[in-house]
Amino acid sequence: MNYIGSKYSLIDFLKSSVAKTLESNGETRAPNEMIFADLMAGTGVVSESFKQDGYSVIANDIQYYSYVITKHLIENDDNLDENRCIQLIDELNNLEGVEGFVYKNYCFEGTEGQEFRRMYFTEYNAKKCDAIRIAIEEKYKANLISENEYFFLLGSLINSIDKYANTASVYGAYLKKFKKSALKEMKLEPLPIVHGQVECKVYNEDISELIMQVSGDILYLDPPYNARQYCTNYHLLETIARYDNPVIHGKTGLREYAEQKSVFCIKNKVEETFAELIKNAKFKYIFLSYNNEGLMSCDTIERIMNKYGKYKLLFQDHRRFKADNARESKADMTVEYLHCLIKR
Repeated sequence: MNYIGSKYSLIDFLKSSVAKTLESNGETRAPNEMIFADLMAGTGVVSESFKQDGYSVIANDIQYYSYVITKHLIENDDNLDENRCIQLIDELNNLEGVEGFVYKNYCFEGTEGQEFRRMYFTEYNAKKCDAIRIAIEEKYKANLISENEYFFLLGSLINSIDKYANTASVYGAYLKKFKKSALKEMKLEPLPIVHGQVECKVYNEDISELIMQVSGDILYLDPPYNARQYCTNYHLLETIARYDNPVIHGKTGLREYAEQKSVFCIKNKVEETFAELIKNAKFKYIFLSYNNEGLMSCDTIERIMNKYGKYKLLFQDHRRFKADNARESKADMTVEYLHCLIKR
């Protein structure tokens, strides 16, 4: 997925920074003897990489669609039969489309007669998405698939349908004309099965509450940097993940999202929230990704982290996320900071 704030291109920088920090502190334990927590996991790329390296991963995100994808990537392993997974994918791909919630609310044909004629998906792709989503739920409720298979299939659907969305990468708006990728017929593609060495766990909770319940060795934090809320930018993926027939409103068909708003996107609350998070974190090594355009300044972050141990700052240039290439932007690159704390 083309995801706001994705750390896919920064994985090597992050991992080398973690390794050097541990080494400089005389850490001798192997990865499979350590717990790595990624408590704002997004689409799970960081958690996935550290799982592959052998760490016991704790992952979390308040967005349910993120939880679904990450739960598969992090908790599923040898508990899935790869051949059966491919058979299930093929079976779902052979379904005929149905006029479900996505069709009736997020495609042009399905919204005929409504105030807003939405164009998030073509008629074919909206119906196909509905058919697959309904089938996954029916199979799970009838005990025809396991919980592990359920999250594998649902995560695969969320990841796949995003490729056919008629948007400029986020769901805050749809395009007025269908772009080439949106006109292609949807095909369900399986998410990979990621193999690790030790048990891992995924949560769907508010980080400020979860931080009081978990502990470990390495804590990685990747909060929102600015006022853009993920719950509105990816509301349609949330609705597909939950498939709960929500009351929606407005031109874009937003669902209610008040309980999923992040205080890290609110300028007058972010500093206090971050300070409490660091204070309550029961982890020795803490790493925070942030950039030079975030709501908190480097000086603010340094002041807070310095209270609790040995602090250092690393940085690397990073290509800015763009929803599209047509609009003007401040710059193509930003500076990605990695704030490191060895907590007393």
